Amino acid sequence: MKCYRNFSEIVTLEKAYHKDGRKLLPEDLSIIKNGSIVFDDAKIIWIGEDSSLPNEYKNIPSINYTGHTLTPEVVDSHTHLVFAGDRSQEYTMRLNGADYEAIAKSGGGILSTMEQTITASEDELYTSALQRILNIHSYGVGTIEIKSGYGLTLESERKISNVIQKLKDHFKDKIQILNTYMAAHAIPKSSKSSSEYIQKIVLPLMSELASSIDFVDVFQEVGYFNEDDTKAIFDHALKLGLKLKIHADEFNDNKGAILATKYSAISADHLLCTSLDGAEALSKSNTVATLLPGTAFFLGKPLANARMFLDQGCKVALASDYNPGSCHCDNLLMIASISAKTLKLNIAELWCGITLNAAHALDLKNQGALIPELQPRFSIFKCERVDLITYNWGKSFSINF
Repeated sequence: MKCYRNFSEIVTLEKAYHKDGRKLLPEDLSIIKNGSIVFDDAKIIWIGEDSSLPNEYKNIPSINYTGHTLTPEVVDSHTHLVFAGDRSQEYTMRLNGADYEAIAKSGGGILSTMEQTITASEDELYTSALQRILNIHSYGVGTIEIKSGYGLTLESERKISNVIQKLKDHFKDKIQILNTYMAAHAIPKSSKSSSEYIQKIVLPLMSELASSIDFVDVFQEVGYFNEDDTKAIFDHALKLGLKLKIHADEFNDNKGAILATKYSAISADHLLCTSLDGAEALSKSNTVATLLPGTAFFLGKPLANARMFLDQGCKVALASDYNPGSCHCDNLLMIASISAKTLKLNIAELWCGITLNAAHALDLKNQGALIPELQPRFSIFKCERVDLITYNWGKSFSINF
């Protein structure tokens, strides 16, 4: 049992938790001033003002955190951080007027990263990904989802999945990592059609790797995978007992958000072009609407209509989408802080989006708020108030503990 005492602020999100992360008001941060927390390896035992600390906990080993802020653990629920090479030239092309689709047709895009990733060794991919995870963790992020999808062959997708598993094992006592199988990220040139690729690569490898996969994801978009493709992948995943995620409605309103709810997907991500009917469907479901504002910034596209989702009563998460091509930024806190005003988020919606709802976007229902009985997964920042974290764009207040 441990006791951390005298935090200047503890952001518990207790009210947000009891609202299931929906229809949040600023006061749903549920801040405790001069607070302390008692916990063991499995759960939070007590939390409250230090002046109310029960006598039974006053003599256990404690650490003083005066001048610090405690929040639920920051969660990045959408990354593609296992890759080789870079696509810096594409960003210059974008600045010069090219769009995502034009870059892909010219040989860039996902297939460009695929070529570089295929030629990289497993050790090279592991070493580069390990350093990326350490960088992300330095901002206060303690749970990270990682997708495959830059291999697009049996051998290379298997290699990426092995790398993610090694990363999970390496960081298991420090950082929680989840493995998302996303061989359905793009269609390699060697395949005649999306259907052929799915039948020859995506489904067989999914079956092979099922025991190590946390989620299955698919990029449903014009020129990539259509609704029938998505259904085939989802149906196979469900037969294997796997949980579902989807890249939905990024460039067009493909009704991916609605399909996600029909399949009880854990999250639907991107949602830049989702219409009101998609938001209404999400609001009536447990599927988390995960917005990726960094990607919209990077691609020069309008941000998702966050207020539509929030006002409908959706559970809304924010994630980085860190990847080499459409959001080469690994700092979720900076992305969330910069985008919050344009997305019209209040402070509780912002923090719930990167903690409670982000955890739920990974089906982690036993974390995301600091209340008794939940897991003691939290982030500690060396500043006296939570608003200083979001006010200082890009500055890391996080401490390792």
